Amino acid sequence: MTVALATLTFLVAAWAAVTVLLVALDDSGVKILAALKGQSSLAREPLPVRQVTVRFSARPARKALTVPAQVEWRAAA
Repeated sequence: MTVALATLTFLVAAWAAVTVLLVALDDSGVKILAALKGQSSLAREPLPVRQVTVRFSARPARKALTVPAQVEWRAAA
């Protein structure tokens, strides 16, 4: 009798867990499935803003200056 009661309790708990999981994933389930397939749900929807073009120019890098070591500096180190 104990085994039957334990089995029934387990089945009710499993059913409740699956029900709660399905309710929780109801809204985001489509997005999760699309992500698992490698598709983006955002790519299907048009962007609400227009794209902005940014122009820039890279600055030339500064060259490092080499300073010759002096005898006084070597003695201090």
